Amino acid sequence: MGEIKIHKMWVSNYDKASTAVDELEILDEFQKEGETTPEEVEAQYQKCLEIIEDVEFRSTLDAEEDELSCLLEINAGAGGTEACDWAEMLYRMYVMYGEKAGHKVRELNRVDGDVAGVKSVEMEITGDYAYGMLKSENGVHRLVRVSPFNSQGKRMTSFASVFVHPVVDDRIEIIINPSDLSWDTFRASGAGGQHVNKTETAVRVRHAPSGIVVECQADRSQHMNRDTAMSMLKSRLYEKALEEKRQAKSETESGKMKNEWGSQIRSYVLDDRRVKDHRTNYENRNTDAVLDGDLEGFLKAYLMWDGN
Repeated sequence: MGEIKIHKMWVSNYDKASTAVDELEILDEFQKEGETTPEEVEAQYQKCLEIIEDVEFRSTLDAEEDELSCLLEINAGAGGTEACDWAEMLYRMYVMYGEKAGHKVRELNRVDGDVAGVKSVEMEITGDYAYGMLKSENGVHRLVRVSPFNSQGKRMTSFASVFVHPVVDDRIEIIINPSDLSWDTFRASGAGGQHVNKTETAVRVRHAPSGIVVECQADRSQHMNRDTAMSMLKSRLYEKALEEKRQAKSETESGKMKNEWGSQIRSYVLDDRRVKDHRTNYENRNTDAVLDGDLEGFLKAYLMWDGN
């Protein structure tokens, strides 16, 4: 059913483009007969261009994992409260992006900051091509602003890292030996009511061969959290396998920025009113809109750049 849904999307996109071109041809004929204006023809032409460019752009999402949903993890960098606040701002930005894109967003795990914000947070974004669109967000995000937490009103720089993993579905088989796993249970933190905070519903699983550790406290049921944690672990193992495959296939990425602390992929300079991606040089001067989830321009610019 999932495969049929993807095929239907492509057929629908083709039909949409074909209809727009047909309408343009009709308007062009009307203009020659003096029944419409050049402005109307130009407006329809721009509409066709936008639709066709969008279809061409989506054709770059051709990897097997691109059409999957994703897990997105945010970790505050050095800087205490300032960095934790920045991590929560990024969390809000991705939640708003997901909602605008028509995806389902669910928080899976959260560690609050000591004063404000979050030290780390992980969410699941469910929807077609969620991973393909958001895989470019892997890396370090840098914020420059006049800090609300500094009594002297100084300009501060904060960092947070973002990791994006594809959510493995039934089409992809990941085999995990149960003897490689060790489980812990603990009380969930933060809001959630008396039941959540007084019983050990949260779970932590360690995968010995890879060293991957996953925590989940999304649900009130320990059993459901264990199922979700296993899904999260499979997604991380799949992402690890993909990364190893990419490295083995080619070293052409060596000239592009790596996901390392200190080599930020994007800077958000609020007092200068600009957000710039350092890989593609794409820039948006409307910082409020970006932090409200307007990421489409950055995501498309990366995919076109990465495909070259």
